[in-house]
Amino acid sequence: MTHTNTLADPRVAAALERMFAEAGRDAARAVQGDRGTMTAGELADAMAEIYMPISAEGGRLLYTLVRAARPATVVEFGTSFGISTLYLAAAVRDNGAGRVVTTELSKDKIAAARRTFAETGLDDVITVLEGDARDTLAGLSEPVGFVLLDGWKDLYLPVLRLLEPRLAPGTLVAADDSTFDSVRPYLDHVRDPANGYQSVSFPVEDGIEISCRL
Repeated sequence: MTHTNTLADPRVAAALERMFAEAGRDAARAVQGDRGTMTAGELADAMAEIYMPISAEGGRLLYTLVRAARPATVVEFGTSFGISTLYLAAAVRDNGAGRVVTTELSKDKIAAARRTFAETGLDDVITVLEGDARDTLAGLSEPVGFVLLDGWKDLYLPVLRLLEPRLAPGTLVAADDSTFDSVRPYLDHVRDPANGYQSVSFPVEDGIEISCRL
């Protein structure tokens, strides 16, 4: 039996190795958490050259979850340079069906991410939406089978609320950096049984909250 794992594809492995190395150099400069008084667009411009990636372990967790859930549509809030997108797209490719819809404000990051997606051969399963996710995702019509929240932390809850009408029972929602104070309103929402989720925190780097829509 042949076991397919696109993460082992030399093009994907090389791209991830390169981007994680660049992310390590950026770590000291990265601004995390609250946006302060800056608008999302202003902060996106200020951070246009900064990697703000998921960890490699977090990426493997996402790959595993998407392989198991086999969603038709994966939605990612916050492309950045596309590290997490590659893990999601690799899982979709190996499932044999589906697509990743990812959102990003920075034009420079989108251009760089699209080059990487083409280089890795995964661009055919990735759709990049440019602009504020609260606007671009509002036009999404199909059901959403898996969600990754990894953009600005204070927008996790608004983006989730926007997507909730499209989340079928069993849909998984992963929120990165769950230990950040600015994620607390989101956590309060998904951890309240009245809101229709079963939620558990994974101790991966800065935490990933995995919530199942009930």
